[in-house]
Amino acid sequence: MIPILIASLLWGTTGTAAHFLPANVSPLATGAATMAIGGALLFAVSARGATRVINDPSVRWWLTASVAGVVVYPLAFYSSMHLAGVAIGTVVSLGSAPVFAAVIEYLAERRAVSRRWALCTLVALVGMALLVAGRPGAADAASAAPTGELLGLVAGFSYALYTDASRRVLAAGHSSGSAMGGLFGLGAVFLLPVLLWSGAPLLQSAGSAAITLYLAIGPMFVAYLLFGAGLRRVRTSAATTATLLEPLVATVLAIIVVGERLDPIGWAGLALVLLGVALLVSPRRVSPRAGRRGR
Repeated sequence: MIPILIASLLWGTTGTAAHFLPANVSPLATGAATMAIGGALLFAVSARGATRVINDPSVRWWLTASVAGVVVYPLAFYSSMHLAGVAIGTVVSLGSAPVFAAVIEYLAERRAVSRRWALCTLVALVGMALLVAGRPGAADAASAAPTGELLGLVAGFSYALYTDASRRVLAAGHSSGSAMGGLFGLGAVFLLPVLLWSGAPLLQSAGSAAITLYLAIGPMFVAYLLFGAGLRRVRTSAATTATLLEPLVATVLAIIVVGERLDPIGWAGLALVLLGVALLVSPRRVSPRAGRRGR
C-alpha cells in the first residue's frame, strides 16, 4: 500500500503544476502530453517485458480494457477540472472511482466489498464533500456546467477500469514494470494524435515545457511505476480508496503554493479524508482466538 500512497502524493501535485501553465494550453493538451510522454518512458525502460505483455493472448481482453481507460482518463479528468473547477472535477473523478471499482470487482468476480472498505471509503468521501464546501467560491463552482461533472464520472470509471485491468495483467505473471510499460506504451500511441493536434502551446516557453516534463516524469512515469508495484498486493477497490489522498494533497498545495483559502468546514473535511485513508492502510489486528483457529 505504501507505493500507492507515494504515487498519490505525486498525483496530488498535478493541479498546482498545471495551474502555472499558460492560459492558452487546453486540458486536452495537458492530459495527452502527460500520458503520452510518460507512457513512452514507461515502455522504454521495460521494452522487452512490455512487448511480451502486448503479445500475450491470455491478457488481450484486459489489455484492451486497460488501454481504453488510459486513453480516456486524462482527457476526461483535465477537461472536467477545466469545466467544473479543480475542486469539483477532482472530487467527482476520484470520489467516484472507488465505487466504480467495487462494481467492476463484483461483476467480474462476484466479490462483495468488506465493511472496513465501506467505512473507510464513506469517511473519505464525506471528507471530500466537506473539502469542496469549505473552499471559498464553492457555491459558484457547484453551479458549473453539468458537462464537467459528467466528464468527472467518465474519468472515475476510466480510472477504476484501467486499475482493475492492470491488476489482472499483473496476476497473469507479468512484472509490474512490464505491465505498466505495455499498458501505457499502447495508450501513448493512441494519445499521440491528440498531442500533435493540441500540444503546440506547451512548447511556447521554457517554463511551460519544463512543467510538461515534470507532469510526464513525476506524476506519470514515477508514480505509475510505484502504483503498479502496489497493485500486486491490494484489491482494486482498496487501491482506488487509498488514492483519495490525492485531492487532499492537491488542496494543501493549492493553499500553500497557489494561495487559495479553506474555511473551517474544509479543514474538517481534510481531516476526514486523512482519517479514512489512514484507517484503510493501518494493519489489521488478529484476535488471539482467530489465531488459535488458524493453527
